[in-house]
Amino acid sequence: MVRPRGSVPSALVALAVLVLLAGCSSDKGEPDVPTREPATAAVAPAPRTPPAGQVIGLSAPIRNLLAESGTGLLAALDASGDSSTLLFLIDPAAPSGAGQRTVTLPAHGTSLAQGKPGEVLVTAPGFVIRVDAASGAVTETPVEGDVRSVRQREDGTLVVGTADGAVRILGPGGDVRDSVSGLTSADVVALTADRIAVLDRRQTSVTEIDPAKDRLGLALRAGDGATNMIADHFGRVIVTDTAGEELLVYTTGPLVLRQRFPVGSSPYALTYDRRSETVWVTCTQSNEVVGFDLSTGIPEEVGRYPTVRQPDSVTVDERTGDLFVGSATGDGVQRIRADQLKRGQ
Repeated sequence: MVRPRGSVPSALVALAVLVLLAGCSSDKGEPDVPTREPATAAVAPAPRTPPAGQVIGLSAPIRNLLAESGTGLLAALDASGDSSTLLFLIDPAAPSGAGQRTVTLPAHGTSLAQGKPGEVLVTAPGFVIRVDAASGAVTETPVEGDVRSVRQREDGTLVVGTADGAVRILGPGGDVRDSVSGLTSADVVALTADRIAVLDRRQTSVTEIDPAKDRLGLALRAGDGATNMIADHFGRVIVTDTAGEELLVYTTGPLVLRQRFPVGSSPYALTYDRRSETVWVTCTQSNEVVGFDLSTGIPEEVGRYPTVRQPDSVTVDERTGDLFVGSATGDGVQRIRADQLKRGQ
């Protein structure tokens, strides 16, 4: 059921406030806006129910997961402290532990994204790191700032967000083609057909950028403590409000909050299965992953499965529809096959 407090009038009020605040600055040239400590995933209890599907053994805690589209391999980013530089490449079709390769990164990785087919992009302070999924070969693209998020556009250019609130567009060779600043932090970027959406965790806001203009566009508050964001193939932007325990759905051009509905249990990581038009959200307080069908415009829960402990990451293999959940406590990577997801639970 959609909550009535997500109405357009209140959204427009929030938009106006954020746009005004984004235009103010301190004497130091920094944004003078209300901020908060970024929301984080809730600490998960010990599981009471065995995880659905199968578990691929991996002793390291997982920060991020990506099902690489070109090879079908899983990329899992190690979460063992701030100095971790390990990326695991896993063949989910191989026996547990048999199809794993460990890649040592040149810097501390913070997030993963799809590059060109066969390539994994890793963000790190001062770099976007390209990893060839098949060979494990690593190349570095220097970027000014602490890079927190990256997305590759169809023309090969990269859109990166940094910890100091800058959004930069890089050419395939790493040259800076455009740069927009003014946010407190650019923690997650997402691409729609003609817009860039940016999640600022410290302001718990979503801001849109028109690539044709060198400035920030409209902005809306994103709940009480937003943590993650993705875009789907319809151009919607989907956000987890972890502190407010809600899922938020926006459209861009202009930015409008279309849906907000309760999830509960500290929703955190999310992924989208375009084949079934289902968004999957992990709930760390209950060690669950929950699926919502957004195809009709009215969110409908279509599946709920027990997960590995502390499910801080999730991804879907677009080729098979299989769902993967990563444990941030070292309990492995969970695989729920597409046929099990269709049967529901």
